[in-house]
Amino acid sequence: MASFISDLKSRFHRGDINLQLIYINVGVFVVTTLVSVFLRLFNIGDASWMNFMTLPASIPEFLKQPWSLLSYMFLHADPLHLLFNMLWLYWFGQLFLSFFSARHFRGLYLLGGICGGLFYMLALNVFPYFTPYIYISTLLGASASVLAIVLATAVREPEYRVNFMFIGTVRLKYVALFMVVTDLLFVTSGNGGGHIAHLGGALAGWWFAWSLRKGKDVTKWINGVLDGCSGVWSKLSSKKPKMKVSKGGRAADYDYNARKKQQSEEIDRILDKLKKSGYGSLTTEEKKRLFDASKK
Repeated sequence: MASFISDLKSRFHRGDINLQLIYINVGVFVVTTLVSVFLRLFNIGDASWMNFMTLPASIPEFLKQPWSLLSYMFLHADPLHLLFNMLWLYWFGQLFLSFFSARHFRGLYLLGGICGGLFYMLALNVFPYFTPYIYISTLLGASASVLAIVLATAVREPEYRVNFMFIGTVRLKYVALFMVVTDLLFVTSGNGGGHIAHLGGALAGWWFAWSLRKGKDVTKWINGVLDGCSGVWSKLSSKKPKMKVSKGGRAADYDYNARKKQQSEEIDRILDKLKKSGYGSLTTEEKKRLFDASKK
């Protein structure tokens, strides 16, 4: 069991930000499902125990659990819900990373989820059609974050061609347009709140890509907060004895090699982008990484 957990940790650290977010979503789903099964076996309750992590449409209820604006985007209702979201995240996430940095990916995933959640609450509290559902509706799922990734990539490379089974080659701008129009058509369906959240995520993706063209990174503040939290965690976790004798240094070497491999792959990706689109296409972060690598 220990080796299995160690292997998972190594795979997580070796993966890019896209795979890491997929691992987190799958891990959260497995844990929450196991807890639900355990509770059902003892007739303690059902899936409603997760309500403190799902995003309520009611603003007074949201004020009691403000963390749900973040937690909801890592929860999924069932295996199919998880599967489809993770497939879209993987496909378009890899494409996104061809044009943007890993920090942009991390920041936009959260920004898309936040905008989707706020859009969801705003719409259900503004439009009279949703009034009967305000106090019984909650939101969960990564769809808003996924739509943000899709729209940002489509705005950056609208003419990029994507191959779909049974359909053929489709330009990315038409894929994004189809997804947005579909959500607009179904805002009054049984999952209207979900479709509204998708639109909020799509708006965040467009906002990010459009702002980046003008030299402004709207995910900068999110990454700043995450970096700050990471720094605090590193300081707390680094309070260990100065000398520690341990067996099996292979795991540490493995993690080190994994980090070096990830850094090398990132430099290769930046060089490929430089070759295809020129120096001007690189982001500030990519230019800095390339400069730092040249000094080693």
